[in-house]
Amino acid sequence: MFCNISETDVTKHKDGAQVILKLPCICTSQVTMSHNCIHWFRKGLRLHDNPALIAALKDCRHIYPLFLLDPFYPDNTRIGINRRRFLIEALEDLNSSLRKLNSRLFVLRGSPTEILPQLFEKWKITRLTFEVDTEPYSQSRDKEVMKLAEERGVEVISKISHTLYNIDRIIDENNGKPPLTYVRFQTVVRNIGSPKKPVPAPTEEDMKDVFTPFSKNHEEEFGIPTLKDLGLDTSCLGPDLFPGGETEALRRLDEHMQRTGWVCSFEKPQTSPNALTPSTTVLSPYVRFGCLSARTFWWRLTDVYRGKKHSDPPVSLHGQLLWREFFYTAAVGIPNFNKMDGNPHCVQVDWDDNLEHLAAWSEARTGFPFIDAIMTQLRQEGWIHHLARHAVACFLTRGDLWISWEEGQKVFEELLLDADWSLNAGNWQWLSASAFFHQYFRVYSPIAFGKKTDKYGDYIKKYLPVLKKFPAEYIYEPWKAPRSIQERAGCIVGKDYPRPIVEHEVVHKKNIQRMKAAYAKRSLEDQDDKTITKGKKRKANERIKDMFEKKAKI
Repeated sequence: MFCNISETDVTKHKDGAQVILKLPCICTSQVTMSHNCIHWFRKGLRLHDNPALIAALKDCRHIYPLFLLDPFYPDNTRIGINRRRFLIEALEDLNSSLRKLNSRLFVLRGSPTEILPQLFEKWKITRLTFEVDTEPYSQSRDKEVMKLAEERGVEVISKISHTLYNIDRIIDENNGKPPLTYVRFQTVVRNIGSPKKPVPAPTEEDMKDVFTPFSKNHEEEFGIPTLKDLGLDTSCLGPDLFPGGETEALRRLDEHMQRTGWVCSFEKPQTSPNALTPSTTVLSPYVRFGCLSARTFWWRLTDVYRGKKHSDPPVSLHGQLLWREFFYTAAVGIPNFNKMDGNPHCVQVDWDDNLEHLAAWSEARTGFPFIDAIMTQLRQEGWIHHLARHAVACFLTRGDLWISWEEGQKVFEELLLDADWSLNAGNWQWLSASAFFHQYFRVYSPIAFGKKTDKYGDYIKKYLPVLKKFPAEYIYEPWKAPRSIQERAGCIVGKDYPRPIVEHEVVHKKNIQRMKAAYAKRSLEDQDDKTITKGKKRKANERIKDMFEKKAKI
């Protein structure tokens, strides 16, 4: 490092002669430190709107883009093969984009707390960057990683870009508590202002002085594994309708944003849960994996809306992004958010433990064609419409089977491409009327609801071809068809397709009464808590009063 030195400031005597050293005038502000950086990709599997990646490239000499296949997830969560395929495709696309910038993706298997310290030493790392993740495991993992980095003199930079807002700020702005209604949430974020605008993806110019060291055997040592490499049976894979990756995400976004009239008039409740092709954007898997930035999505919508009449939250596309943010905020602010026990905002319900009914529901064997068609689509394709999720979730929980929402949460976690810890838990609590939504008497009919948007049962015929020859009159209730019609359709109910496992008209009325009792118990407990709190406050006030009276006597 040089300081400001004039050419004639320094002299040196040699053999009695004075030597004037000619030194260049260099200011400290002109000197920058070159870093060896790891950018740790987790959810933000993209180059666009990746501020942590941009931070990694600043004053950077060597950049190592890294993805770790963390054993915590397969050991502690359910990850179906469709979602694994989506992840592998997203990594391949990310690597392809990095190669265009003369870089590479480094993929390793192992615990971050074990692998990263080894890489710090091996690659002489001075800076680690990553995107903020608000999930409980991620928070504890990152805290430990930051401690390990600090011990080794590695600078850590984390940036918020998976959510529209800083979730902690939303809670702070709401007096330290998460907003528990959408209306209150909207009020809080309105006061905060619009989300930050996305940052551009790095360019070749940004990378001109940055080098990614890699060897000829890079693919052998750090390559992206295939599904077979991960020991998975690919014979059960469904159609790849939603390929993973940033490139596909941006292509789909562009495609939808060109439909300006559709975007401006979009209202989620008016879309169809049983359309033969998706009636919504199906961008949720891309946002979940961070292939598409939520902020990029938000501002592209803003551009389309500008100067036009358009729908508003909660039903608009902006509204869908705010719902995502709402549940992220609730998940951060509510302890034990993905469980009933220990969750202070969740109604405590004595759910049944019927493994046969749970298996029938998850394997599309309930005997209710609308429910079974939805679960078949989910298992095959990894995605179902939001209102279809409403129908099957209500059926499993408060509507018909009286099975805990936590069991449904596990199945969705395994099968959904867009399975997201916060949204999955929040939506299951909502749909089971355990939290957020309390109109437990509003029950989705497994028969009538589907008929509203698919009178002839084309959706059922697509996903349950065994029923495709049933006339529309019986497609939603094949057990009511005369034997002769069943024979002509080539499907005998009870043999080729199961009979209903419950009688909806009977059980849903019984379950409404069970929910009413659970709510009444909750109300009594809340009253008891308030009484206890008031009693404690009264005793505290009495103690203070006594203390002042004693002082006054003294």
